Amino acid sequence: MKKILLVEDEMHVVSFIKKGLTEEGFDVTVAFDGNTGLQLFYDNHFDLIILDIMLPDKNGLEVCKDVRKVNNNIPVLFLTALGTSENIVLGLETGADDYLVKPFKFIELLARIRTLLRRTEAGGAIPEIQQEHVYRFADLEVNDYSKEVVRDTKPVSLTSTEYKLLLYFIKNKNKVLSRTDILEEVWGVNFDIGTNVVDVYVNYLRKKIDAFADQKLIHTVIGMGYVLKDNG
Repeated sequence: MKKILLVEDEMHVVSFIKKGLTEEGFDVTVAFDGNTGLQLFYDNHFDLIILDIMLPDKNGLEVCKDVRKVNNNIPVLFLTALGTSENIVLGLETGADDYLVKPFKFIELLARIRTLLRRTEAGGAIPEIQQEHVYRFADLEVNDYSKEVVRDTKPVSLTSTEYKLLLYFIKNKNKVLSRTDILEEVWGVNFDIGTNVVDVYVNYLRKKIDAFADQKLIHTVIGMGYVLKDNG
């Protein structure tokens, strides 16, 4: 049975999530503030953390930072009422793997959880590309064995989700990828989840890959999706 730590201070949200996940066979432990949630994390083994951002005592961003100081592998899913791209990116910067904007449907939460747990069980790699490969495009290099990314000889630090997104781009260079394609490949979700998660992650990846380079590699194709291509 997978063990989930839920750190959330809204009782109706806690009741909604715990009831649904328990019925799906998960063991759910609840904390109502950041300090308690962090202590539970230190004292127990969990397979995944669901973390609200707006929490008493210690907010979710601070909790996530502290979690990442000791564990880079446990999946962290943020819940937030702050749905702007800036707030979402701030959450991802602290080391979260994914996010959901309130209010959300339980089926969406469940899909995200299962996808994150599958990634962990697969060792953080997309199953069909676990073997050693080095992918190069322009001055970008992705080593899928060491999980290292280099742009113009400079190392680039990516979260696991950003890495999977970039790997998907470089394996399909010059091909326009729709948001649905990306959702299915990177998140394992084959339906419209009703959020701009793809756009947020692409923009965040751009900041790391393209921000300091003369030649931009990740391009928007209006009305169709995104493409990794070299216009130089």
